[in-house]
Amino acid sequence: MLKREFYMGEDVVEVSRNLLGKVLYTFIDNQLTAGKIVETEAYCGLTDKASHAYPNRKTGRNAIMFEDGGVAYVYLIYGIHYMFNVVASGRGIPNAVLIRALEPIAGFEVMCQRRGKTQLKKITSGPGSLSLAMGIDLNLYGCSLQSQKIWIEDNGIMVSGDEIVSTTRVGVNYAAEDALLPWRFYLRENAWISRK
Repeated sequence: MLKREFYMGEDVVEVSRNLLGKVLYTFIDNQLTAGKIVETEAYCGLTDKASHAYPNRKTGRNAIMFEDGGVAYVYLIYGIHYMFNVVASGRGIPNAVLIRALEPIAGFEVMCQRRGKTQLKKITSGPGSLSLAMGIDLNLYGCSLQSQKIWIEDNGIMVSGDEIVSTTRVGVNYAAEDALLPWRFYLRENAWISRK
């Protein structure tokens, strides 16, 4: 299980890159699911117009971003999709990493059942899809990532720098020049990323 210090760095871009290859686990309703993180996006609340906390603005929805790193920031979008973010900063610095895609490792049948699918293909590609497959919803808002419900491990999966693709984030055109920041990261040639 990743130690709390992993999440406490002020460079959210570095944390976002370093999460690639780590394994996200959930234990919901006595069912274990797991997936390797293959796609992330970084958000810096102090300077990034794409962040829910820009410019250092605290609301009821994003309040957990202002707490110490290593907790879950979950929110609902379009009234149907839950987005799972890793808070990655010290207290008062609202940084977070959106987990965009996973490569399933365990709990395949459970994932399919939750998604209403019969095959694994693309079942955890995209943030809304992975949250549904992993059983992540608003009940996990603010939950420690060292809990027995949701956690992240370093299982020794090595990711080299040349395996990581850096590009612009998805769906943040409203953020003006910040929409061009290359803060989306994914594993090159991985079949589970949400989009090229």
